[in-house]
Amino acid sequence: MSPTQTERHPFLDDLTADAELVSSVLRGPVTGRHEIRLAVNAVGTFYASQTPTFVQTVGSRLVLEYDAVLTSGEKLSAAVVIDHNQEGSVPRVSVRMSPLGAVLTLAAHLREALSEQFPESLFL
Repeated sequence: MSPTQTERHPFLDDLTADAELVSSVLRGPVTGRHEIRLAVNAVGTFYASQTPTFVQTVGSRLVLEYDAVLTSGEKLSAAVVIDHNQEGSVPRVSVRMSPLGAVLTLAAHLREALSEQFPESLFL
């Protein structure tokens, strides 16, 4: 999600220091505010467009769905579950994406972009 200057990001602005991100495009979790920002910002550079399709808060969770078109032209759908703690901070984010072809393309782009910042074992 690319926020404008006046909008808050749905979760990046509220991550706890030890927050965890799990995603279909990674083998394991990304832990830490700075590391999650790196990963999410990298993903955004591979989107040609992104369109929110559903947003709803359920208890302490925000559920956000969107469709995107990758810079490769492939279409992608994503469901994001953002967990909030009692203070309103975000300790966990889960991002599930499909279809598999677009997921693998995005995963390959992430490997190229972030291989020097994250361990090799994190990438598909």
